[in-house]
Amino acid sequence: MFNADIRELFLKAGHEHNLDPAALAAIAQTESGGITTTRINRRDEPLIRFEGHYFDKRLSPADQAQARALKLSSPKVGAIRNPATQAARWKLLQQATQINRDAAYESTSWGIGQVMGANWHWLGYASVSDMVDTVCSSVQQQIELMSRFLIYSNLRDALNNHEWQKIAYNYNGPLYAKNQYDRKLAQAYALYQPLFPPFSPSALLRA
Repeated sequence: MFNADIRELFLKAGHEHNLDPAALAAIAQTESGGITTTRINRRDEPLIRFEGHYFDKRLSPADQAQARALKLSSPKVGAIRNPATQAARWKLLQQATQINRDAAYESTSWGIGQVMGANWHWLGYASVSDMVDTVCSSVQQQIELMSRFLIYSNLRDALNNHEWQKIAYNYNGPLYAKNQYDRKLAQAYALYQPLFPPFSPSALLRA
């Protein structure tokens, strides 16, 4: 569960973007288990998840052959499994960057909201490296990334109205019910809602 300092960051983002901060915290809790960073090479880094099938699609034939030989990519979803530890995931990502850094970053989900790097352009970042550098700079920027994803995906109203099935579809895919993702969101919201001031969306900020 996120501590008071992190909850204050959700509150700040909620006011800035007209998003229910308790609902923001609920998504982040579901995606990251209430963990904000992991210690990698003496630095606090965001949580990541590398998707080998995304990586495979973004490579030239020569790079693709190399990545497949090193078991870093595959055309099959789920064939490249994520290691259990974040340290091992970061090592996997580092190996992928040696083949194609931008493709590796685009094929990774980042931070407490687990937003894919491939979304960098329409979320307003100058490059995927810019997005990664920004999200790695602070927990506040992790929350900013997640907030942008919700807003630019036209999910602000769904979030503020606690339409968990719609949020779950966009965050977990069409098979979200199999994972009970919508129920997990609702449960996390029930946990966080009492810890935040009452939220009322502002009509002036809905545009």
